[in-house]
Amino acid sequence: MDNSQIKTQPDVVLIGAGIMSATLGIFLKELKPTITIEIYERLNKPALESSDVWNNAGTGHAAFCELNYTPENEDKTIETSKAIKISEQFMLSRQFWSYLISESKLQSPEEFIHSVPHLSFVWGEENVVYLKKRFEALQKNPLFNAMKFINNFDELKSIMPLVMEGRSSDQAIAGTFMPNGTDINFGALTEKMLDYLSLQNGVSIFYNHEVKKLKQRDDASWRIKIKNLENNLTRKAYTKFVFIGAGGGSLLLLEKASIKEGEGYGGFPVSGQWLKCTNEEVIQKHDVKVYGKATVGAPPMSVPHLDTRIINGKKELLFGPFAGFSTKFLKNGSYLDLVKSIELGNLIPLISAGIHNIPLTKYLVEQVMLSHEDRMEALREYFPNAKSDDWELLQAGQRVQVIKKDEKEGGILEFGTEIINSHDGTLSALLGASPGASTAVAIMLDLLTRCFPEESKSESWTSKLKQMIPSYGVLLNDNPELFDKIQKNTSTILKLHT
Repeated sequence: MDNSQIKTQPDVVLIGAGIMSATLGIFLKELKPTITIEIYERLNKPALESSDVWNNAGTGHAAFCELNYTPENEDKTIETSKAIKISEQFMLSRQFWSYLISESKLQSPEEFIHSVPHLSFVWGEENVVYLKKRFEALQKNPLFNAMKFINNFDELKSIMPLVMEGRSSDQAIAGTFMPNGTDINFGALTEKMLDYLSLQNGVSIFYNHEVKKLKQRDDASWRIKIKNLENNLTRKAYTKFVFIGAGGGSLLLLEKASIKEGEGYGGFPVSGQWLKCTNEEVIQKHDVKVYGKATVGAPPMSVPHLDTRIINGKKELLFGPFAGFSTKFLKNGSYLDLVKSIELGNLIPLISAGIHNIPLTKYLVEQVMLSHEDRMEALREYFPNAKSDDWELLQAGQRVQVIKKDEKEGGILEFGTEIINSHDGTLSALLGASPGASTAVAIMLDLLTRCFPEESKSESWTSKLKQMIPSYGVLLNDNPELFDKIQKNTSTILKLHT
């Protein structure tokens, strides 16, 4: 049959072959084994955009070291709610991945996750005071009870020699050390998950296929027009549920869907770059992820870190990310993406958000103008003895920050992820960026309750979700004994140290 005549009727269509679609696909297949799923990806392989190992920070965001998750309030107290929430969400991911390994749905966890301690590091009296208060506010919580506050020069030097060598012992310094941090290759994890899905009855994955049109029919189902990029032929899929998990490309697809709930949303693209170490001797001297404080005006994704990574079995060392600006919404996208996204409905939010974020615009312009030596000077704040010849510049992923309507401001720029779904639950789209991949399980659980409300309340789904995620419906931070049990169990299954 000619491909242009193919018409299919899957129960679910997932757009984008990244960590989000992979996670949702497995959830749906586990909860309803007879479900039929089609996944469409415009590139020739999975996880080549936001989920790719070189595009994604890979920290395993558990809020252990990201200082932007614990801002200082006006009364000088530390706000910990976001950090605790993200840490809870990451524990859901650990449990889900452990379930997949224990059930032999995935193999070899060491190919996608490793133990790498997380450390927050600051200098200067004011920053040291802040870090100590942050430690005191977080460490009393079970999720953070392993955290250690260190202000001894020699002890810090033993943990991160690169950071301390060439630094004066008279300088006011401090760090918080979390031994149970992780490094995650979300690209490898996504590939494993999609490989498993592709072997399940009723699941089909199409690469080099780009979704061109989405239209809701009178019966609330969706007609999706897809172009085969290899031969330019088209196919149509008719489905009851659509998930748009296309990273930066989700906004343009959401606009094509024309749902009322998606009106007024815009996107602000921010690109990233890494400095990658090329000196093997230097790489082997660093064994932690060291996060600092973001520059004033910088987006949260640009919190600087000297980052040990395990990529395809090899230890790597990165510093960054440095922010940049591109009108592309995807690394492999078009320079016209930003222009194409502008509609009458989101014009005012876009303009308003731009006016209210002039410092961010100034910061991005400054970042774009940086020379190699400028970037090296930023690195030397964390690694004083860094040599320019040991580092090269790599292009990281493209992120699209959410801009949405606001009654008071006209439009606001949000840093984070946001689920948008139609009122009837037949379509859902994920917009935004960090902490994204690390909290994919929590995000998809939220989506399930929104778009499959009746099934989510059923005994069959609830019991299965508790099998996959033992803490489902329970806050681990309020249940220290359960947290300790799950922490030890997932560490054993995922082959982690702690």
